Amino acid sequence: MISSSYRSSSRRGSRRNADINITNLMDVMMVLLVVFMVAAPLMTSGIALDLPKVGGKALEGKETSINISVDKDGLYYIGKTEVPDDKIVAKVMAIRGENSQASVTISGDTQSSYGRVINLMAMLKEAGFEKVGLKTEARPLVKER
Repeated sequence: MISSSYRSSSRRGSRRNADINITNLMDVMMVLLVVFMVAAPLMTSGIALDLPKVGGKALEGKETSINISVDKDGLYYIGKTEVPDDKIVAKVMAIRGENSQASVTISGDTQSSYGRVINLMAMLKEAGFEKVGLKTEARPLVKER
């Protein structure tokens, strides 16, 4: 008798739980989500600019873009590297390389000279760049009363 009761208790104890516990997975995913939400705005490359705020929505496209910044002093930057006026077109053409579909986006500070931004656009158009655009920030929507 002792052996039969021992066998029945060992069978019940050897059963495995077939349920999947995803609580730990969800905790890890939530932590990663928060980390990426905090880190994503910090991953922008280039210099700090105060971009003009206008209405409209963000452009959506698959093509690559070369970003050129014009700071408040009128200096040109690609990423965080300052590029002289006479070498800006050659530098952008070298970056574009084989991809003729690459567009150029100009980020002009609100305090930068309008003439510097337009001059840069003109130089790029003369060099054969078809897609040259201006980067802005979306203005916060104001609710009508």
